[in-house]
Amino acid sequence: MSRIEKRFAQLRKEGRTGLVAYLVAGDPDPETSLRLFSGVAAAGADLIEIGMPFSDPMADGPSIQAAGQRALKAGMTLRKTLAMVRELRARDPETPYVLMGYYNPIYRYGAETFARDAVASGVDGAIIVDLPPEEDAELAGPARHAGLDLVRLATPTSDDQRLPTIVTHASGFLYYVAIAGITGTRSADAASVHAAVSRLRRSTALPIAVGFGIKTPAQAAEVAKAADAAAVGTALVDRLSQNLDADSKAKLGLVDAVLADIRALAEGVRSVRR
Repeated sequence: MSRIEKRFAQLRKEGRTGLVAYLVAGDPDPETSLRLFSGVAAAGADLIEIGMPFSDPMADGPSIQAAGQRALKAGMTLRKTLAMVRELRARDPETPYVLMGYYNPIYRYGAETFARDAVASGVDGAIIVDLPPEEDAELAGPARHAGLDLVRLATPTSDDQRLPTIVTHASGFLYYVAIAGITGTRSADAASVHAAVSRLRRSTALPIAVGFGIKTPAQAAEVAKAADAAAVGTALVDRLSQNLDADSKAKLGLVDAVLADIRALAEGVRSVRR
């Protein structure tokens, strides 16, 4: 079993939903980012999404766009992101790491080389938000060969005709984007999330994580009643940005502030027994 499969099996055994925490690699600088990611699992995250900074993140709102720009300005690259994961993996052999981002950096890196290097670094999966299943053969083959899960995205506009295409060859888990539009702009509606997850379960046996629009422990707890995992990103990136000085440098309490939010979100998710 992969680390992702093992983690969701463990969550089922414990009768609870998982927390997926997202932050951008290298934000606000590589050293602070490494310290922050090093504490995310201990703070309560069950899976960790690591954003690959990119100059044109079309699906992301202002907060994550700014985080990517900070990381790029600080010199973060895809190669350095993989090096960071390698260091994190040496400290933590069990927590699943999933890269999330856009295909352009992978295309430039080389899809086959990326898949091989990602797995060698300790990456378990990848979410490529601008690569639809109809166009992902260039990456899907090398990923499967290397043992890298390709996590597919479903959205509120994914109807019953399109869902079979989305879930075919998907692996790891299915990521449901709970709102239409970019990240960080609106909150997810609980009733629509519950209905969507029920519909998705008719099309796949994969675990379902719900993200986009989850900002508070209470919202995470509500999603936890339906999904296998609740994913939170913008709220954590916002907390990070609130702990930067005027020059976008990390203030002394940045890491502790973000990890405190992750602990609160984890408590919210763990308050729901399934």
